[in-house]
Amino acid sequence: MAVDVIMPQMGESIFEGTITKWLKKPGDKIERDEPLFEISTDKVDAEIPSPAAGVLKEIKVKEGQTVPIQTVVASIDAVGSAAAAPAPAPAKTETPKAAAPPAAKAEAPRPAPPPTAAAASAPPQKTDANGDKIRSSPLVRRMARENNIDLSQVSGTGAGGRVSKQDILAAAEGGARAVTAPSAAPARSGGPPPAGGALASGAIESAVPRERMYFGHYEVQPMSNMRQKIAEHMVVSKRVSPHVYSVEEVNVSGIATLRVKSKDKFEKESGTKLTFMPFFIRAAVEALRAFPTVNSSVDGTNIVLHKECNIGIAVALDWGLIVPVIKGAEEKNFFGLARAVTDLAERARSKKLKPDEVMESTFSITNPGVFGGLFGLPVINQPNVAILGLGTIEKRPVVIDDAIAIRSMVYLTLSYDHRVVDGAVAHQFMGHVKHTLENWTEPLF
Repeated sequence: MAVDVIMPQMGESIFEGTITKWLKKPGDKIERDEPLFEISTDKVDAEIPSPAAGVLKEIKVKEGQTVPIQTVVASIDAVGSAAAAPAPAPAKTETPKAAAPPAAKAEAPRPAPPPTAAAASAPPQKTDANGDKIRSSPLVRRMARENNIDLSQVSGTGAGGRVSKQDILAAAEGGARAVTAPSAAPARSGGPPPAGGALASGAIESAVPRERMYFGHYEVQPMSNMRQKIAEHMVVSKRVSPHVYSVEEVNVSGIATLRVKSKDKFEKESGTKLTFMPFFIRAAVEALRAFPTVNSSVDGTNIVLHKECNIGIAVALDWGLIVPVIKGAEEKNFFGLARAVTDLAERARSKKLKPDEVMESTFSITNPGVFGGLFGLPVINQPNVAILGLGTIEKRPVVIDDAIAIRSMVYLTLSYDHRVVDGAVAHQFMGHVKHTLENWTEPLF
């Protein structure tokens, strides 16, 4: 009995996904819930489990292709009782809000919804000149507001005429051509790029003339779906937010000594390694509560002051970057923060994050210092209005009470949106972070 494998809905505002890798090939045996393929969406990369045990019969959507949710991407010849069992909802391992796949033909439950059902259930939106609803995601609508773009004047190139982020970016550039879906073409070497093509899929255009971009011996590598998303978000952030930067030097000798003394006991009792990150998160949360403007976002001419401190933590992956979010960080003690950081980072690297775990951040922290960077000037993670950058912690000679001493020092940087945050507030915020770190009193257990 054949069982269809569908593209799941990885969150309410997500209506399509890109298959980045098939983990099995036709003819391979597969167990129920065994990882079958990897997908990439606007929010998260994830492994999708097999809905049934059996043999992979056919792959209908190739790697690199983007298709709407509920699209049949493969079929499985089910084995034994698995053929009579309904395909499990992706929500079981990926997200609590994923749509359930259709059941096997031997089953008699209600049929699966058509491909347009999820899109049709989206909240009412603006209409175009013909009175038809404009289909777009919350992210696209926010981008349109921030760029003063009328969605009714934008031609959607996404699935079913949906207005995509690429359409908004093209409109913001003054009517630039709409981009196409990522190409699965192999990398070229030693020859000119295809006519009309960009370095990757065309989603991110370069300001460098093509004749100056390609010369000598070279290899063209298409951007991964995640790299395209990162590029798009960074371009939007720099266009929307006027970035200003503040730098602070902090003496972290006290917490460095505390960490050395406590790390073995902490790991033994909690099962979690004691890193510096929870210290910085706690200091940032205390400063956000003291200066709520830094914990805000912009909606047109309104400033939205968030009551919760949802802290996004940038995690470097071998294939890109992702920012999982610690929700309600102000309600967690030190141990809770440490455990949350470890859990989210591990699941980010194993592609086990759920879509809601990379959404709704109110402030972000990135740590270039872990790679030896003295400090960095990070790009704001929209829709946040600020991001804290952590430099490397190293011992340096400093002047203390007119004497030279050796202390563990770190540079912290704050990138902030000058539409909302003024320099005075930014430096007061950084001063609060500095005071908390240099005068640490919170117990670790």
